[in-house]
Amino acid sequence: PKGANHFKELRDFADDSSNDTWTLREFKASETGLIPEAELEDARKAMGENKYQQEFEVSFDSPIVGSYYGEMIKDITSKNHIRELATESATQKFTAWDLGISDSTAIWVCEAIGGEIRVMDYYENHGQPLDHYIAYLDENGYRDYTHILPHDVAVRELQTGKSRLEFLTEAGLNIEVCPKHGVEDGIIAVRKMLANTWFNKDTTKFGLECLRNYRRVFNEKLNVYQEKPLHDWSSHCADAFRYLAMGID
Repeated sequence: PKGANHFKELRDFADDSSNDTWTLREFKASETGLIPEAELEDARKAMGENKYQQEFEVSFDSPIVGSYYGEMIKDITSKNHIRELATESATQKFTAWDLGISDSTAIWVCEAIGGEIRVMDYYENHGQPLDHYIAYLDENGYRDYTHILPHDVAVRELQTGKSRLEFLTEAGLNIEVCPKHGVEDGIIAVRKMLANTWFNKDTTKFGLECLRNYRRVFNEKLNVYQEKPLHDWSSHCADAFRYLAMGID
């Protein structure tokens, strides 16, 4: 197990009582008795609790080893911060984007009130023009929100001679450009924000899984995690969330 990914969906599908064509069998090392208790304790000490729970106890909830936010998301999950949320008219409303051209564009949607951040929605797509994302905002009633974009949104494109900031502003969007910052500063800002953040369970499921999987690069030669994020499928989502944390104040 490595978080609530596709494997977890298959596991839950097999466990569904209404599904009479699949069967689930899980064998936790602590229950089978196949491995001596002393050997399990040695493995726990050598691997650390999170990796041990994944590999020996079939735990899908344990944070990914090297994850930046896994422990905090596990903590706020236990505090019921991930549940059904209803929109409120009195809140400030924001989106935060990570803009891709040849790769993915990610958008978080949130509301803020009294120091609380309520994350209402998450959307990601790739290979689509900006018109596509404007249409997404219109279809979901997000057009009039404040839209936080990264600092490079002001860079002019060679083909059009126009920046994406100009394009989105001319489309009538209220744009706030997130100040340029170091990735580590943004990660610290996210960690500070997460304690007071709630997530709408159904609409942010994939985004939360990205945040759980956002992790450090592992140096196999030195057998250590570096203070540098791994660029993979979770990166665009995590970058957009970083812009949210840095730009929402």
